Amino acid sequence: MEKLDLTGAKATLLITLYAKAQESRLPDSLLRDRYAADAVSRIDHDFAALGLRHDEMIGLAMRAHALDAWTREFLDAHRVATVLHLGCGLDTRVFRVDPPPEVAWFEVDYPEVIALRRKLYPERPGCHLIGTSVTELGWLAQVPAGRPTLVVAEGLFLYLPEAALLPLLRTVTTQFPAGEVIFDAYSRLGLALVARNRMIRATGAVTQWSLNNPQDLEALVPGLRLRSEQMVQDGRSPAQLARYTLASRVMMGVMRRVAPLRRAGRLLRYRY
Repeated sequence: MEKLDLTGAKATLLITLYAKAQESRLPDSLLRDRYAADAVSRIDHDFAALGLRHDEMIGLAMRAHALDAWTREFLDAHRVATVLHLGCGLDTRVFRVDPPPEVAWFEVDYPEVIALRRKLYPERPGCHLIGTSVTELGWLAQVPAGRPTLVVAEGLFLYLPEAALLPLLRTVTTQFPAGEVIFDAYSRLGLALVARNRMIRATGAVTQWSLNNPQDLEALVPGLRLRSEQMVQDGRSPAQLARYTLASRVMMGVMRRVAPLRRAGRLLRYRY
């Protein structure tokens, strides 16, 4: 069993890992993430103490599923590409997406997180592990610069200060010739709601970056252009939405009709 000593934003990886593992045990699982389920069984941690609720599990799985779909679409259009999976935590997107061998995939997170990944997951050809803070930009020198490049950041940007996030995005959009950036973002209201979540509070993680209007990021990072957005909780079909409890489905219906609530949490897809 692997013992953990993670606090703050690093510890939030346990929430998302457990949600994906639990969702993958459902008969109608979207993710079918056997690697996440196996990792949970090998980590010495009381995951039940997280108090993860059914709708939270479904929401986190659907967020991952949507980002997986965008990743697949990018790789279908760019067979020889680079993927930068920032703040990868213990997410197993590279196994779920299963990119072709021509893709150079980089998992980037703090050294102790990358060390844990090495213990829990098998090596995969074309997948490179980089142990560093994503905001220490020297790591980008290890990435080939001549390919279309996709940046995936799930559950990361909200924990970064804007003064660190913007240089990261500006460097990516100038160092690589073209690509996309996909991530979850929260308005000021949404960020406040995330900060109040009992599981997030238990980790001591501090939420920092909010984005009320997606077009604002275009002005802050020249070259970025919004391609699409959707509510974090949304699925791509009625069958997915039906997995939520009735109470949550009613609440999401209200959120879609009230602009401040609709914008509280979104998945954003930019091109550059």
